[in-house]
Amino acid sequence: MDRLLFKQIDNTGLVLWRAVFGLLITLEAFGAIATGWVKRTLVDPEFTFNFIGFEFLQPLPGNGMYFYFALMGVFGIAVMLGYRYRFSMAAYAVMWTCVYLMQKTSYNNHYYLMMLLCWIMVFLPASRWFSLDARRKPSFKSPSMPQWVKVVVVLQVGIVYTYAAVAKLYPDWLDATVAGYFMSGKKHYWLIGEFLQQDWVHWCIAYFGIFFDLLIVPLLLWKRTRVVAFWISVFFHMFNSIVFQIGIFPYMSMAFAFFFFTPETLQRWFLRKRTVLYDKAEVIVPKYKRVLITVVAVHFAFQVGLPLRHWFFQDDVLWTEEAHRLSWRMMLRSKRGMLTVWVEDKNTGLRERYKYSEILSSKQNRNVRAKPDLLWQLAQRIEKIEAGKGRDVAVYMDVKVAVNDGEFYRLIDFQTDLAAEEWHHLKHHSWILPSPEDYHKKEEIK
Repeated sequence: MDRLLFKQIDNTGLVLWRAVFGLLITLEAFGAIATGWVKRTLVDPEFTFNFIGFEFLQPLPGNGMYFYFALMGVFGIAVMLGYRYRFSMAAYAVMWTCVYLMQKTSYNNHYYLMMLLCWIMVFLPASRWFSLDARRKPSFKSPSMPQWVKVVVVLQVGIVYTYAAVAKLYPDWLDATVAGYFMSGKKHYWLIGEFLQQDWVHWCIAYFGIFFDLLIVPLLLWKRTRVVAFWISVFFHMFNSIVFQIGIFPYMSMAFAFFFFTPETLQRWFLRKRTVLYDKAEVIVPKYKRVLITVVAVHFAFQVGLPLRHWFFQDDVLWTEEAHRLSWRMMLRSKRGMLTVWVEDKNTGLRERYKYSEILSSKQNRNVRAKPDLLWQLAQRIEKIEAGKGRDVAVYMDVKVAVNDGEFYRLIDFQTDLAAEEWHHLKHHSWILPSPEDYHKKEEIK
């Protein structure tokens, strides 16, 4: 164990990764402002759908969130340059975690991975070479790092890809229904739009996605297949970037290759001026060994356990959404919803239709219709608004949902006052109706 974790190895891959990761999180911060993401997600809405339990995290008023993201961008630049690295990385990690937890309308597994990586990077010795910190303080400079650094990153990436592959093993993915549905929205793309409508393309996307997620890490670890696997990775992630337009994630994924190629190769490609190649293979066991092993073990216990928790919930996660988040269930399904909200004055018994769309942004309006936790939060919000007007109301929701362009079915019990229900993180909610049989299948044309 000591040799596996504490053998000193060359740190070229880590310092290159730090520079690229710093650049990417900088682009993420400034890009969120430039593309209008901050405006749409955090500035325009009257309120945000927080992760339940983190309601105290609210967007800053006025133009505060623009300055917030600009400051994040500054910290990202500092990470890229390796300037006061640990403070800068920790500051970005805290700020991004707050953004992640304060809104779910733009929930994305990639944002979750970025949050995990930010916190992991805080504890890595990533600025000991090719950085301003190393230049300012020569005694700080070092060409080596303990091997646990590489083990942690590779294991984290491996968990993400493996669970992403396993999650795809369900009927609508295996028969290419999901791929076809996603591609139907890309018909307007220049040059490739019609190409993406071909059935054989949908089948290739479906099965290439499974095998890529399942095998890419082992193939990168094996020297004989490493180069081929890297170029396959480049093709896969560039395809995703062009077709799905998912921000920095494809480029971050390609940059993981820094942890798989040899230091000699990386120096020949990127750091030709670095003349030092660390190859002493010393084993230096630190005083914090037990703390490190404990923290790493707990972290990966959660990483392995969280994606499995939906098996302990009643019914299908594809229908209930319970335990869907934090589970690497990436781009697996599409949901459409129809929602009518009714409020009933508890004193008079008068029931009337509630214009909920007036308190939501357009993106919130689309998302809330198909996700039980957002519906519950909307009910709490409506009750609070009406209480401010001096009314004690019950909130009823008539919700119908279609999965993967299938038929519409009622999602929750229309007779349940959602405003009076409690939310349980680790328990099934009985007001979510049982999933209908074959609910995600289209009705056959007779």
